[in-house]
Order: sequence, then structure tokens, then C-alpha cells
Amino acid sequence: MQKRTFLKSITLGGLGLPQLAKSMNTKLALKPIGTASTIAKDEHFWKSVRGLYKIKPDYINLESGYYNMLPEETLNHYLSIIKEVNYHASFYMRTRQFKERAAQNKLIAQFLGGSEDEIVLTRNTTESLDIIISGYPWKSGDEAIFAQQDYGAMIDMFKQVAKRHGVINKMVSVPNIPKSDEEIISIYEKAITKNTKLIMLCHIINITGQILPIKKICEMAHKYGVEVMVDGAHAVAQIQFNITELGCDYYGASLHKWLAMPLGVGVLYVKKEHQSKIWPLIAENETVQGINRLNHFGTNPVHTYLALQFAIDFHNKIGPANKEERLRYLQQYWTSKLTTTPNIILNTPTDAQRSCAIANVGIKGLKPADMAETLLKKYNIYTVAIDGAGVHGCRITPNVFTSLEELDKFVNALKEMAA
Repeated sequence: MQKRTFLKSITLGGLGLPQLAKSMNTKLALKPIGTASTIAKDEHFWKSVRGLYKIKPDYINLESGYYNMLPEETLNHYLSIIKEVNYHASFYMRTRQFKERAAQNKLIAQFLGGSEDEIVLTRNTTESLDIIISGYPWKSGDEAIFAQQDYGAMIDMFKQVAKRHGVINKMVSVPNIPKSDEEIISIYEKAITKNTKLIMLCHIINITGQILPIKKICEMAHKYGVEVMVDGAHAVAQIQFNITELGCDYYGASLHKWLAMPLGVGVLYVKKEHQSKIWPLIAENETVQGINRLNHFGTNPVHTYLALQFAIDFHNKIGPANKEERLRYLQQYWTSKLTTTPNIILNTPTDAQRSCAIANVGIKGLKPADMAETLLKKYNIYTVAIDGAGVHGCRITPNVFTSLEELDKFVNALKEMAA
């Protein structure tokens, strides 16, 4: 039998290879009962959720923004996938990999409310958005707009295309506590000229947790014929939204943050009408068309993507609305206790439409690095220091496993430090 015919036959037959990306029945001790707002304050339920994680006792983890640890069930299923792929080795890579990768792309498209021919999995937000920035058909004199509060890796790529193609970068600044949506929209609108091609926005600004009015900004930009690319690293699975309804042209996110996927999974959304003009980061065979031509990056850890079903199952078992309200409740729980504390500086708007889990807090006269060090060494509380782009403080990111007792310890620590 010829090699091609043989491979086709075993691909269709599968030779008994088990289904790796099957659904998971999360074992919550309690089921959420009531509205999202009441469930958000149900400490018995969230204690049950906390019990699904292996919590490190050495410190209180208030830095879920970089990487969100997996609940034990997801982790164990993920480890079983690694073993199974390793067991079948090249056989899996040559017979099942591409079909199952396509199935995962379809799954994340459904989760985000988009079309499967406009969404693919990547390795992270940086890769997703750098594909667009580096592959955009720039001409000398074209302009790009972004904010100094945007993520550094994407700003660096804009600087690179400026050197390579003569692109003019225009940097704006978003206020930490805006007065209205219109104030933010106006900042971007005033920067637009006839040469503006692309605006980059954060769905949730990573250093402060501020939620930007993405749909309104997209509507404004499109009136000028300007395309919009959104950094959604912290939005997916933290807040609820439909990616199509946002109206953006490009969207990138990391799934190892709030969706609690294993490290190294991201997503890229590209409107169908833009796909053919973007140059791939890594060249693909010319026979490959559409969104998939932007999604080639060689041999990769395929087992990581197969954990997607487990992560979505866990997210849905808690309930997307329940999770969002709980995260927002945790943030408002600790920020509300510090609003009148002398020397405390809140760098995040706390009203519901402008923030959720993430907030940034500083102490007058104390450098963020020293603040973070004191919190860890004296109080056993782990955070991350932010010192730049008009933001000076520590980013605080509690999660579904965070308890109110832990936040009380954090609040008391800040009050002592501020005094």
C-alpha cells in the first residue's frame, strides 16, 4: 500500500485511538442557586470552588493576571492528555493532530460567539497581535494609534514596523479614572488623520483593570475608515461579551489567564474581509487560505490545545455570569474598604461597567517595587508592581479561589503600610 493511502486509512479508522478532548464533569460540592448577584456573595458556594484548587499555603496569591493556575480536575485531565499523545507519538501527529486542532478552533469560536472561519488558536496574545502588526500591509507614512498603557510587547512590534516600513506611531494616554466613555473615545478620535490605518485598544487595560468601551470606539473609528485591533488578554472568561458584536477587525487574547487553560494557549480573531491582506508571521503553503494561512508555526505542543474542552466545562459549571459577578464583587470588596484611607491611591475606576476583577492600588510616597516587596516579605501577600505609563502601584488580581479572609488580610496590610 502506498504511504499516502495507508495514512488516509489509519486516519479514518483511528486504530482505537481514544478521544482525547472529551467533556469533563466538574465535581462542585455545591450548585449555584439564585441570581448572579446573590451567588457572588454566597461564601459556601465559593468555598466549594476553592476546594477544587490546590492552594499554595506559603503566601496569598493576588496575582492571577499573568497565569491562572488550573483547578486540579483540569490539571489531571491535561496530564492524561500529555501521556496519551506521548504514547502515540508520531502516529498521533500524522493522523489526528490537524483534525482535532480544527475541532478546538471551532470550540473556541463557539465560546466567543464568532465564526469558525475567523478564529484560530495561537500560543498567546502577543503572538496573535504581532501577527497582525507585523503582517499588516503598511506603507511609508501610514499611521498607527495606541496608548502608553498598552502592553509593551505590542508597542515594541509597532516600533519595529516603524523602522521597517516608515510607519508613524501616535501614542495617546488613557486616564486611570475617566469621566465618561465620551472622554476616552475623544482621545482616540482626536489622534486620527487621513493617514491613520489601525488603532490598537486594550479591552481591559492590564496594568489597571479598566474596561474600555470597545464597541463605541470601533463605531467611531470605522466612520473614518480606520481598522481596530483589540488586546483582549484579560477579557476572555473574566467578563462576558460576544466577539462579533464588539465590531472590531482583529482580536487577540490569552486563554491561560482567566479561562484557566494550560500555559501557552491564545486566540486570534480576524474578520474575513481582512484575512487575505495580512502576511503570515511564518509562511504557509499557498494552497492554505483564509484564517488558517495565518496559523502556521511548525511542530507545537498539541496536547495543550486539547485541554480547551475541560477549561470551558469548568468555566460553564461555575457559570459565566456568576464568575464575572464574583470577580467584580471581590474587587469592590477590598477597594471599598480603602477609598477613604489616607495615603491610599486607587488607580482603577470601581464602577461595574469600567472594571471587574483587576484593580491597581498605590501608597503615597512608596515606590511600587518596595510596596510589592513589603507585602510579600512582611505579610506573605504576592502581587506585582506597576511603575509607569501614569500608573504607580500594585496590580491586584484575586480569582474564584480567593477568600474574603485573604482580602481582609490584604486590606489590613495596606492600612498599616499607608499609616
